[in-house]
Amino acid sequence: MSKTTTRIIISVAICLAVGFLSGFATQSSVDTWYTTLNKPSFNPPNWIFAPVWTLLYILMGVAAGMVWARGFYHKWVKTALYHFVFQLLLNALWSIVFFGFQKPFWAMLVIIALLILIGLTIKWFKVVNRTAAYLLVPYFLWVCFASILNCSIWVMN
Repeated sequence: MSKTTTRIIISVAICLAVGFLSGFATQSSVDTWYTTLNKPSFNPPNWIFAPVWTLLYILMGVAAGMVWARGFYHKWVKTALYHFVFQLLLNALWSIVFFGFQKPFWAMLVIIALLILIGLTIKWFKVVNRTAAYLLVPYFLWVCFASILNCSIWVMN
């Protein structure tokens, strides 16, 4: 197996693990607290979130693995991956704040910071590997949508 393939597999596994762990915070409230909230008309059905996030975590992992395969010794690769790790942590934190702590306003602040970090991650990934940067675009767009949804839920409740 090539170095690139190995690093992609490891990165995908890490991203899926973060998503799985974040799911614990989500599951604690999705069938209780979340159902009591007023939501906008464009709120997707609950069943859509798991497959979308699974696909996004896979794309994120592939992108990170492609960047990592360029060699962690290079400062641009390190910079890109540091941004990636920090945005991944904020991604997990959002679930904890929104669903675990049930705080839509504070979650909105987290998701704004997350969007900024995803944008910076895309910028740095593009320096190292243009394809890896493009693989993060669906994630960025979904988090933009999630930001609007988060804000709407905060305002409506």
